[in-house]
Amino acid sequence: MMKTTQHPLTPPSLEELAKTLQPALDANYEQASATVAHCPDLSQPPFHLASAGLSGNECVADIGGQPHLFPRPLLDKKYSLLECAQCMNLSQEGGMLIGAGAGPFHDIGKNTELAPNLSWQGDASNVKNLTRFTEVESITDGKTKVVCQASPSTNCALMMNLFGSSGEPGPVLKVTARTRKGEQKSFTECIRGALHDAYGGDRQISVAGAFLIKKGKAFFHVMPDFPPESKLPFRDRDDVSHWLTYHHFSAPMVCLTVFHSADPEKLGLRMEHTHCFSESKDQGGHYHYDLAAGEDGAEEIEYEAYFNTAKVLYRIDKPESL
Repeated sequence: MMKTTQHPLTPPSLEELAKTLQPALDANYEQASATVAHCPDLSQPPFHLASAGLSGNECVADIGGQPHLFPRPLLDKKYSLLECAQCMNLSQEGGMLIGAGAGPFHDIGKNTELAPNLSWQGDASNVKNLTRFTEVESITDGKTKVVCQASPSTNCALMMNLFGSSGEPGPVLKVTARTRKGEQKSFTECIRGALHDAYGGDRQISVAGAFLIKKGKAFFHVMPDFPPESKLPFRDRDDVSHWLTYHHFSAPMVCLTVFHSADPEKLGLRMEHTHCFSESKDQGGHYHYDLAAGEDGAEEIEYEAYFNTAKVLYRIDKPESL
């Protein structure tokens, strides 16, 4: 079992969170709402999750981290999502995981972006694996072609942020937003920033779930395969930025996210991580923010989200240097 530390969390009620978020949403979008609702069946279109709900034993995990990629990829950092579920004390009788991280290069044959999306029922050997990975298939004349497809395994690598639960129906935080008017271009950072402003740096609120980009267009990156040894190590963050490929993808996109208001215990948490996929288009990747209406032909943005709060954080295989 991987080295794991457990950190209990005391989130506010969903009702309190809804009231806390509404002013920030109103300031950033022409139309927005934060309410408590019964979770719809997220296994159905348009979300296509591996479980119906987000309730029961709600927890998050931060596995590995960016130091496993920078200054050079640590190719021994290979993880099993099912082993991570055990580290998160999720029941082998039934549960689910969603999140964002790096794909299992050892199974796929190259480095990719991963959107974990799996559940199990009865025991951990009965797995419904709807996980997707997005790869850079080719770069020709400066044009990058990406492909998003089903993952061949239940593994991951390097770094991963996960939300786990029993996958049961229950109350969730429903957030809708459309027509951005404020300066915060990232939907998740708008919410995360509001939580930090409300609860400060000494109290950690961890939120996770799925949101749909219903209309509009957003900015994403997709990691290509690892650079050749001659181009390693990455000298600085600019090197990493230049190595990534960047894309504008239009709705609909399903986005799986984990984010935290603060890191009071200095665990080296990735404060926000969102990976996306499309069921109708061959696209996916790491979400950054939405485009303004008219930018690259974008429509007005529209989001619909279903979130829950984590009651426990698990820090798994924390890098030695952060």
